[in-house]
Amino acid sequence: MKKNLTLTLALAATTVLAQGSAPESRIINIQGAPRGDLRNGPLSFTGSPVKATVSTLQIQAAQASLAAPAGTPLIQAKGRRTSNFTGNVVVTRGRLTAKGGQLAYSEATGQGVMGGGPSATFVPANREDDPVNISAGQMSLDVDNNVSTSTGTVLLRSGSQTGKADRLTFDEDRELAQLTGTPSLTRAARGNQKELVITGQEVRALTKTKTLYVRGGVRLVQGTLTTTGNAVYYDDRKNVAYVVGNAVSVDSRTKATVRAPASGALEQRTDLARVRALNTAYKIPTEQFRLRGEN
Repeated sequence: MKKNLTLTLALAATTVLAQGSAPESRIINIQGAPRGDLRNGPLSFTGSPVKATVSTLQIQAAQASLAAPAGTPLIQAKGRRTSNFTGNVVVTRGRLTAKGGQLAYSEATGQGVMGGGPSATFVPANREDDPVNISAGQMSLDVDNNVSTSTGTVLLRSGSQTGKADRLTFDEDRELAQLTGTPSLTRAARGNQKELVITGQEVRALTKTKTLYVRGGVRLVQGTLTTTGNAVYYDDRKNVAYVVGNAVSVDSRTKATVRAPASGALEQRTDLARVRALNTAYKIPTEQFRLRGEN
């Protein structure tokens, strides 16, 4: 009888959509026979593990629950329900795998918010490229697009680069990261190259090409060299940075100072610890770093 009632509930849930509710792509499907009030909820699920899908997200956890707004039957609340997953939560989407202690999902918003020490790994299409590893206090996965947002002491690591910020938005389709809230990017020392630290108001990084666009009071520190300006474009594979807007570089050891002309820029070779002034303007390719929906 319970199995028949469960099947009836599932069939009704696929055909009844409350007016003004979320699109079908946000509707979550939790596998297994639930326990609880099958009409009004909440329902609880256990398994080894419990499995669920919503849009392109695949979810696994030790326990799960499904609830409707108070006073609304589950089948009428489709598109407004909430689900919670606890215990070894694993979420996969394409080349992204996220793990945490718990996940709260809302059909109304299409957001799955992961807590409990969340971390994520994004594997590039070319397996020879460096994977992207993210850890944060909280991580939100948007089912309407392949974008995740991490907050609270965020760390992003890819190869020899480490980004730190209060907030990270990562577009999985474009492999584009935006770091805000006192962001910094550190490229570890390698060979004869000293550690390089870049700070500014906002950092945007294309993890596939290892290029950066940093704007707002930028500062590059490498050994005894400190270079400042309004914005910088950095190509890690070519070991070169272009600093524009009131660009100045000072060597604290030799006291040598290099200033960019009013219409020029500074070129800093991070492999040679050398800075030179460019008499012509340098145009940062900002269009490469545009966020989704940004003009």
